[in-house]
Amino acid sequence: MATLLSQGHSQARASWRDYLELTKPKVVVLMLITSLVGMFLATRAGVPWEVLLFGNLGIGLCAGAAAAVNHVVDRRIDSIMARTLKRPVVNGRVSPVAALSFAFILAVLGQALLLTFTNELTAWLTLASLVGYAVLYTGFLKRATPQNIVIGGLAGAAPPLLGWVAVTGHMSAEPLLLVLIIFAWTPPHFWALAIHRKEEYAKADIPMLPVTHGEHYTKVHILLYTLVMFAVSLLPYVIHMSGVLYLACAVALGARFLQWAWVLYRDSKPHAAIRTFKYSIAYLFLLFIALLVDHYLMLNL
Repeated sequence: MATLLSQGHSQARASWRDYLELTKPKVVVLMLITSLVGMFLATRAGVPWEVLLFGNLGIGLCAGAAAAVNHVVDRRIDSIMARTLKRPVVNGRVSPVAALSFAFILAVLGQALLLTFTNELTAWLTLASLVGYAVLYTGFLKRATPQNIVIGGLAGAAPPLLGWVAVTGHMSAEPLLLVLIIFAWTPPHFWALAIHRKEEYAKADIPMLPVTHGEHYTKVHILLYTLVMFAVSLLPYVIHMSGVLYLACAVALGARFLQWAWVLYRDSKPHAAIRTFKYSIAYLFLLFIALLVDHYLMLNL
């Protein structure tokens, strides 16, 4: 009885901020930026406002639903790691049942918006991305293999494809190239954080690469994947999808990323892992903004 009363008290203290936190809003915002860029790159005309507003809202709601499921499935891990100790499900402010119900509502609303205002292909691809992250990655891959982030990264790389398909109704090489950029970016981005949080992942018994193979091995792979990412990031210019402005930005941003990967490999600066992780977020944001600016610059030439 005391436990039930305690749980009821915890639930009473849940606020809208707790439910917002379940959606991992910072991650969703970055995903929506890439989705927006995918939409605008897909057309030489303007994006219809219904697709722009409700398409991104639908994609964002589904991404938030996947994040909420992640909070529930990872609550044991989150209770061990310092950066996630205060999450609402861990602290009991939101129960697992409430969080899953919230995720279900978000997913249904998101799918309804996509089916109503975009097209079936966008809805199906978004659903596949949701299941890929919430079920395959969070529920299985994360605990099964040190290559979890490589295999599971495809789900997180989907937003620019979703944005493109929401406008055009079909897939093509260009949005798949945008997916490939994020897919190549994900391992160095996340492995840098995994090095920084290595002891916590080990304590939680999660087979992240620095836990299973050591920091040096991980740093080598961060450097190699960054080289791959740098090469892939130049392909939009090679296939004439973008122009010189994007090329200059991609080279400058990629060179800086390579510098951080080298600094991390050599261990030549303090806190290099977390600083590399933070730069990787800025890198992706600025690279996609460069794609967008270059697209409209080319249209006006």
